[in-house]
Amino acid sequence: MITKKVLIISIACIPMSYGNFKVQKFNLGKSLFFDKILSGNKNISCASCHNPLLGTSDRLSLGIGEGGTGLAMFRNAGKMNSRVHERVPRNSPHLFNLSDKDISFLFHDGRISKNKNYPSGILSPAKEDLPEGLESLLSAQALFPPTSNTEMAGQGVENDISKYAEEGKLFGENSVWGVLTRRIRSNREYVRMFKASFQDIKKATDIKEIHIANALGEYEKIAYRSKNSPYDQYMRGDMDALSEKQIKGMQVFNGKGRCIECHSGSNFTDNKFHSIALPSIGEGKGHGDKKIEDFGRMGVTNSLDDIYKFRTPSLRNLSLTGPYGHNGAYKSIKGIIEHHLNPKKGLRNYNLNKALLSQAEIFEGRDNIALTKIINTKIFNTCDLEVVELSNEEVGLLEDFLHSLTERKFVDASHLIPKSVPSGLDIHD
Repeated sequence: MITKKVLIISIACIPMSYGNFKVQKFNLGKSLFFDKILSGNKNISCASCHNPLLGTSDRLSLGIGEGGTGLAMFRNAGKMNSRVHERVPRNSPHLFNLSDKDISFLFHDGRISKNKNYPSGILSPAKEDLPEGLESLLSAQALFPPTSNTEMAGQGVENDISKYAEEGKLFGENSVWGVLTRRIRSNREYVRMFKASFQDIKKATDIKEIHIANALGEYEKIAYRSKNSPYDQYMRGDMDALSEKQIKGMQVFNGKGRCIECHSGSNFTDNKFHSIALPSIGEGKGHGDKKIEDFGRMGVTNSLDDIYKFRTPSLRNLSLTGPYGHNGAYKSIKGIIEHHLNPKKGLRNYNLNKALLSQAEIFEGRDNIALTKIINTKIFNTCDLEVVELSNEEVGLLEDFLHSLTERKFVDASHLIPKSVPSGLDIHD
């Protein structure tokens, strides 16, 4: 049984038709999302980089993962041997509406996608090894951050999880998820919560990684469903929901600005991949001759046609989800708009002041390592976007409209944060 107090907190953000059995699963997922028990050194959780108070991201261009402490610009690189070794190479994507049917790819490079050719029905970096029984792409996505040394696992052989991550052993008895699942099974409160949330769990040893992933996916699906922004209200017939400037901005978005050509549908994404000449900041994903580039979609497909292409992001709650771009190259909405209007000019004139990077001595001289003429020229030559001419007034109107895509309840989403988690670990840094 969940307590009346916890039930009230949860009911505030779930549909009235949502059954009590699923409320328990939602609360289980919420605890797991904020619990550092799922990291190698028990020092970082999913919420560290996807915090509901920060638009389900971390407000950094490139995050500071395992080994760091604090949140957003106050997050530091840690100390001594336990400090981070590198920034997370891509921006932390937001979590809004990722369970919608029109979302067919997850991650900036789309490495999680629906695919009937695989036993799980999902294509992922694990390919045939991905466990069956996952309920959604969101559930599959939840399995991978704990397997990343930079994000959650830890470095080298400092713990069993980081060691298995280094070796690429993700699933099975002796693997990243083997260790994590045993941790959960050894916690009596988690065992109780899993029994209450899944009909096929009768004892601790019945808990598997798919149950953990499905609980996380359930929490993310319900907690971060966003369908009631001023724009949504206007489209449902409330003509007062948008200001005059926002209505004019919507006309620019749908017309002269040509934004709708890629940012279409209810989530403002065509679910395709494009090269928009974003500058290469940070140290990349280990691609290229010098291992300092990020080839984007090509890293998944191995097709040269996909080089420097990244998934079109949803624009839901845009005012809360910056910095913008697959690497957070622009900290302001105006900055990313202006880049889209003339990407090649944006690339030529780019400097790191336009990003939002938490500073630390370990990163000095490393964030601009790929901002070279050679790499910029390669990115420049793959750009999909044509120049669009807008006046300063039209840019301002467009920005006004984009603010209308933010739902008020996510401006302060503290109701989505538990007061504590079953492991007893601190959830506040």
